[in-house]
Order: sequence, then C-alpha cells, then structure tokens
Amino acid sequence: MTEYIGAIEKQTMDNTYFRQVLFTAQHSQLVVMCLRPGEEIGDEVHPKVDQFFRIEQGEAKFVFDEKEERLVRDGDAVVVPAGTYHNVVNTSKMAMLKLYTIYSPPNHPDGTIHKTKAEAEAAELVGHH
Repeated sequence: MTEYIGAIEKQTMDNTYFRQVLFTAQHSQLVVMCLRPGEEIGDEVHPKVDQFFRIEQGEAKFVFDEKEERLVRDGDAVVVPAGTYHNVVNTSKMAMLKLYTIYSPPNHPDGTIHKTKAEAEAAELVGHH
C-alpha cells in the first residue's frame, strides 16, 4: 500500500501496546503509543528525525534537553525538531496516556510492535528500534 487511511483517533484509543507502527512511507512513519500510569518513553534524541506527537487521552510531561518541561493534555500537539533531547512522561497515577506520533523520516522498522516498554528497550539494545 502506498497510502494510509484510517480512523487514527479510534486506533490510538484502542491501542494498548507501548509502540505499534501503523504505516511507514519513504519520508514519514505513523506510530500509536500507550504509556501506563507513571511510565515514560525515556530520554532520547533523533539526530536526523523530526517528531510530531498528538495526545488523544491523558496528561503528559514533555522534558526537552533535560531541563525545559511542558505539560500537555488531550488534544495537544508537540513537535520535536531533530537533535532535541526529549522525554515523555505519563503524569497520571491511574490513567493510560494514549498518543500517536509521526517520525520524519521513519525511525523504526516497518511493522514494529513493542507490547511493553521492556520489549522496546530490548530491541534498542540489539539495534532494532
């Protein structure tokens, strides 16, 4: 398939996996994510990848370059330029954080599914984002 058409809000809300790649094109990639209460992505940087985030449910703290913090919630969007260290933290003690992200260019192998953060971290260690 050369295009993606889908009910992204529903797919994001239905997703319970830490990370699931929905679509990969030559210059971008669509991924849904779910962070458990208190869970975080972990501080990361993509030297050549811009990243767009859209929060569908919950509240999160974005930390940029390990010092600047911004709180976001349902309906907010965040764009992280390439080369910016960033972390996303689910600030809730009870609710899941549901979001989708677009990487430009793609950042994970097409079809990637990490059911948990532990799976994602293990894949990072062996070089399979």
